[in-house]
Amino acid sequence: MRVLIRVAYDGTAYSGWQFQPNAVTIEGRLREALKSLFGRETDIIGASRTDAGVHALGNAAVFDVDTRIPAEKISYALNARLPDDIRVCRSEEVAKDFHPRHTDCVKTYEYSIYNDKFENPKKRLYSHFCYGKIDTGLMQKAAPYFVGEHDFSAFCAAGSQVADKVRTVYSLDVSRDANDISIRITGNGFLYNMVRIIAGTLLKVGQGDMEPQMIERIIASKDRQLAGPTAPARGLTLMEINFKELIPYGHV
Repeated sequence: MRVLIRVAYDGTAYSGWQFQPNAVTIEGRLREALKSLFGRETDIIGASRTDAGVHALGNAAVFDVDTRIPAEKISYALNARLPDDIRVCRSEEVAKDFHPRHTDCVKTYEYSIYNDKFENPKKRLYSHFCYGKIDTGLMQKAAPYFVGEHDFSAFCAAGSQVADKVRTVYSLDVSRDANDISIRITGNGFLYNMVRIIAGTLLKVGQGDMEPQMIERIIASKDRQLAGPTAPARGLTLMEINFKELIPYGHV
């Protein structure tokens, strides 16, 4: 059977999702747990290959296995074999031809910024610290320019092998609660470092280094040089992935 798992993790100690022979990765730890449980190597197909230091509450992956263990119980067995900073929140059987990267889906990311005079030690691993003044009102004015279907070449890291850089952003919201600023973005897919570059660009707007209306021109230019810097990985969390052919999933 093919099993779909929803995975949450603290990415601080990992070199990203994707398996690497000489590095510690999320996929690597999952493969070790699967081998311990089923006694053989098991290939995993992840929905989103998050970068080193990026966190997740709702990433997804599938694997094929021949077992008498009910699909919904596999999550419990895997969690008993995983480190404390990785948890399988749910496991379920899906169709044998279900592929998480070849299926229409909606992804939601959240980028966290901590804005104060000094860094908060409790938030240093999960947010980007900025000590200067940040005007979230300006960031909110810039946010709508990202919504819709666009060629996001200007917000894609160099070296990406993807030819088609058109993506659709369904929503982008900027909010503030005391010293915590959140950028929440939902779309049908994202280019390499796209969310972090959008966050870095919105920060430049909030810091007064860029006018909100400049976003429209940057998107039209398709020029990465015009957009802002790539914000640090630690502030980014993959919140959830909803596959259109499956029942909508709310992360735990």
